[in-house]
Amino acid sequence: MFQLLPGHIQPPGHRTRKSRLVTKDGHCNIEFGNIEYSNHFAFVVDFWTTFVEFRWRFVLILFVAAFTGSWFMFSLLWYWIAKSNGDLTAQNQTEEHVRCIDNVNGLTTAFLYSLETQTTIGYGGRALTGHCVGTVALIIIQSLVGVFINCFMCGIILAKISLPKKRAKTVTFSNTAVICLKKGSLCLLIRVANLRKTLLIGSQIYGKLLRTTITPDGETIILDQVDVDFMVDAGKDNLFFVCPLTLYHVINRSSPFYELSADTLPLQDFELVVFLDGTAESTSSSCQVRTSYVPQEIQWGYSFLPIISRTKTGKYRVDFSNFSKSVRVTTPHCVHCFETDVDQRTPNKENHINQLKLGIDNLGFQVIDIPDPVDVTKM
Repeated sequence: MFQLLPGHIQPPGHRTRKSRLVTKDGHCNIEFGNIEYSNHFAFVVDFWTTFVEFRWRFVLILFVAAFTGSWFMFSLLWYWIAKSNGDLTAQNQTEEHVRCIDNVNGLTTAFLYSLETQTTIGYGGRALTGHCVGTVALIIIQSLVGVFINCFMCGIILAKISLPKKRAKTVTFSNTAVICLKKGSLCLLIRVANLRKTLLIGSQIYGKLLRTTITPDGETIILDQVDVDFMVDAGKDNLFFVCPLTLYHVINRSSPFYELSADTLPLQDFELVVFLDGTAESTSSSCQVRTSYVPQEIQWGYSFLPIISRTKTGKYRVDFSNFSKSVRVTTPHCVHCFETDVDQRTPNKENHINQLKLGIDNLGFQVIDIPDPVDVTKM
């Protein structure tokens, strides 16, 4: 149904500058526009996720505004009760006058009483007298509102601190990818490391190749996704992520990189996005780490330097100074060159095996005819 742009590989000299969809640190570079006004209410309905995804600066502003605003709003109510009862300093008071709130005689003292009530400070200088029924109802309402604000704001802060994407900050990918021979096949290699000693349980690695394709009808599809399988020597599921791993993708006929060569690779216009999913051992929260590679970040004919060694005390040591470093190695110019070379070596190997099975003529021996023996047995 779909076909790639002409030739699958861009012709030499054609180079399009393409912005990343996924940055190196995993952020998605995408913008939504012309969203219908009614769809904005979905963010209001899912208000908890909306608040948790706020930036820290807005969370702190919301934190200060929620508490300060509630104190001030209730201080106005306390001031109104005091004024209605004639407790203010400017009002004429008789000796038999009974206050609703002791020592609340203005807006400032009303604000201080509101703050002391909601935060349960209780200095003892300002208190209800019990003379006014409305003050009892108002202090109950303010106490409940204060508990709700405390729980809500503490929940948002704790949720933001424990977000799984914070765990993803301690998982890193190599800055570049390399293409070289591995186990008799041409492979694309990437390194990934867990910077914490706690493991990621059930880790899975996979990739998506983003490129532009066109349909037979001439429709251009931007960001068409193609699956790219990655694996390690022990498989591709449930990785034992105790030390840095080298992930590889075998470039064969089913690979989207099959038509690439050392010359045409830098001229391509695609983006390889690599994902790592796992569950944090300490918090049991799922997290995803992602990064991307553009053609200019894929080195053909290079291999990663070793980084794991063993100390004299028997411990294993990881040298992260060589984590993204690579060294040039002998590598075929393209996949077709590698397959042609393998095909040429295969018949010679088969002939050699057949010769070992059939044997080789030895000229030192002569072939002679042996007559049949005469039967001399008598009855």
